[in-house]
Amino acid sequence: MAVPVFNLKRGDQPLLISIPHMGTHLPAEIAGRLTPAADLLADTDWHLEQLYAFAEELGATVLQANYSRYVIDLNRPPGDESLYPGQATTSLCPTETFPGASIYQDGQAPDPQEIAARLETYWRPYHAQLQAELARLRDLHGAVLLWDAHSIASHLPRLFEGKLPDFNLGTNEGRSCAEAVQAAISGAAESACGPYSWVLNGRFKGGYITRQYGQPHEHIHAVQLEMCQSTYMDETPPFGYRPELAQQSAPVIQAIMDAALQALPKG
Repeated sequence: MAVPVFNLKRGDQPLLISIPHMGTHLPAEIAGRLTPAADLLADTDWHLEQLYAFAEELGATVLQANYSRYVIDLNRPPGDESLYPGQATTSLCPTETFPGASIYQDGQAPDPQEIAARLETYWRPYHAQLQAELARLRDLHGAVLLWDAHSIASHLPRLFEGKLPDFNLGTNEGRSCAEAVQAAISGAAESACGPYSWVLNGRFKGGYITRQYGQPHEHIHAVQLEMCQSTYMDETPPFGYRPELAQQSAPVIQAIMDAALQALPKG
């Protein structure tokens, strides 16, 4: 495989930042089957490596996916169970974009055998590395904060009504982290968000990564942040990064993250 499944930058602090949807690479055998709508890769969590550039100074470990979520969604269960029963969502190997356009040309969607192969090739290596890094950091510090970083277009009528809040924090209704950590992120959001809107456990409560690995009784505390892309980039092609916006929103992320780290119970 010419392009690795992920990039890993190891740090030594009790913080792991997972960015599972920033990848844009498509294997040739998949790229040739996509529709023009899918070719835009509009559902990518664009530029999060730039937005989270402060992570290195914090000593965080950062795990970044390289392959597009259209290949396989690293934040969905391997059995493809719905994370939000009764609500519109996308699957492990999605066949529709967020707005509902077809990803594949007619008759070109992956069959169960291909999905199983993608699971082994892309999904399992990312999650194996994620588990290994969580174990390493927990061994070093006794407890670790897993921060699952995402971004999304602020208006997607198929998935939610109206405009999303700018900062969507998720803790699986308080189950993925200690009560003190949830209280800390809520308090920090209240004081740091300023002109930005925010919500805790609203439309996005945390995907598979947050729910699976956020196990406070095992000293792993997980928080998902789903940001509106309007806070740091253009939401229309070519999806340009907006440094003048990012310099306002990135410190808010860091303030909430710092609060969570300070509240991290000692293992």
